Amino acid sequence: MIREHFEFRQTIATILADDAGAVAAAKSGMLAARQEVERRIALDPYFQATFEPYTVTASEKAVGRMVRAAAGAGVGPMAAVAGAVAWSGVEAMVDAGASFGLVDNGGDIALVSDREVKVGVFAGASPLSGQIAFRVPPQEEILGICTSSATVGPSISLGVADAVTVFAPDVAVADAWATAICNRITAEDTSVLDTLSGAGVRGVLAVIGDAVIRWGDLPPIVRARVDERLITAGRRPV
Repeated sequence: MIREHFEFRQTIATILADDAGAVAAAKSGMLAARQEVERRIALDPYFQATFEPYTVTASEKAVGRMVRAAAGAGVGPMAAVAGAVAWSGVEAMVDAGASFGLVDNGGDIALVSDREVKVGVFAGASPLSGQIAFRVPPQEEILGICTSSATVGPSISLGVADAVTVFAPDVAVADAWATAICNRITAEDTSVLDTLSGAGVRGVLAVIGDAVIRWGDLPPIVRARVDERLITAGRRPV
């Protein structure tokens, strides 16, 4: 398996693939999505600045996905950008014939897989950080596994959770809802999870200190020792 680090401007990602052709396809897909988003921002800077849902008429695939996901989650469209870019990368891998492909765009993952994959949970100073992982079964269709944190990384969060991981077939939806849930959930107040019916979210795991909150259908969670050198992190993703 090939593991390749990829950086372009604010995008800092890790690509996993079985061959170099799939890696090249992932890069091409991510760059195309970035270009769509950058053009939208150049035309309409408010698209990047707002923390609220923003209705625009978008012909661009990535921008449209961001807008729809953000509207459902009640956040700004840029809350879904990393997931949308990762999604475009894995879509390009599938179009190139890959049966296995993963893009980790700063903690927002899109994957398709013909094998089981372990995805670790990094949650900052929580005692559970790096100690647990999801055992994700093979996925014939693309799956989003997106994580937001109020205590780790450069992305803006209004909450307190060390990690909120959201599973959804729509990767932009997973990204937007990870932000929305992380903004609102606490160990004492999990009412935001009551709003997920019909949102397209498959499952949620929230880590807040030593508290673990689960919702929906999650893959098996196993004990693990996550190698922090493999964590994809960096500047605020675009």
